[in-house]
Amino acid sequence: MIKKLWPYLRPYKKWFILGIICSAAEAVFELLIPLVMPVDVPLWMVAVATAFAVIIGKEVFGGTGMNVFNPALLARAFAFFAYTPSMSGATVWIAGMTEDMKNVAANIPGYVPQVVDGFSGATALENLSTTGQMGYSAMDAFLGFIPGCIGETSTLAILLGAAILLFTGVASWRTMVSVFVGGLAMGYFFQAIGVTTYPAWYHLIIGGFAFGAVFMATDPVTSAQTNTGKYIVGLLTGALAVLIRVVNPAYPEGMMLSILFMNALAPLVDYYVVEANISRRKKRVKLAK
Repeated sequence: MIKKLWPYLRPYKKWFILGIICSAAEAVFELLIPLVMPVDVPLWMVAVATAFAVIIGKEVFGGTGMNVFNPALLARAFAFFAYTPSMSGATVWIAGMTEDMKNVAANIPGYVPQVVDGFSGATALENLSTTGQMGYSAMDAFLGFIPGCIGETSTLAILLGAAILLFTGVASWRTMVSVFVGGLAMGYFFQAIGVTTYPAWYHLIIGGFAFGAVFMATDPVTSAQTNTGKYIVGLLTGALAVLIRVVNPAYPEGMMLSILFMNALAPLVDYYVVEANISRRKKRVKLAK
């Protein structure tokens, strides 16, 4: 059937392929938004944040492929600042009562334990910023047995996704690796000067750092386009995320703002990288003459 219809569809081939590309981009955008939201966030908040990201973050700039900021992160930023209690803090939903809690309750005479589906509590990143301790083991944080947004809790799952993105060539390893290196370097810097006492690599396995480095900072539209620019933007993204986490205790998660800030600076970085290359080539021509 396709073979018979293709002669009639050939004049519209360009628009057909463009439609598939745009649909795939929209699908990725729609899948990323729930992953950067808490599991119990009201659906109407997600809808309002998504509408804001589509209209202000994409359509205003010309639609798919023309946006300056990562639309999924823009949706989270809108929800975070508009509905802060539902996005962070002590209202974050945590999985149901554990067996240890049941056992403790069972040892209290006359007390009948009430099993619940979930309860509210602080995230590991918030505990780290306020007390200097996660409240969870590093293995729990790596595997994902900690509270947080849907896509950010399991570093192991994120690394599996990173392997797929790198194998298929969708994401740039330069940006991805640079974000981790920048964050780790800034973490060690604060540890060296005595500002923090916990290991620097804690920043990589809690909060949205790993998820942002793998799925957000590597966005081919909003990230740097030159190879040198990818290194620069990646390093600054990771370093700025840890800087915000440590210096501003009122805002323990700095990855979102860091990526959005570097989205705005990425074209400028690319511009100066290209200008530097042009300048070097002009000097080579003068020397050759």
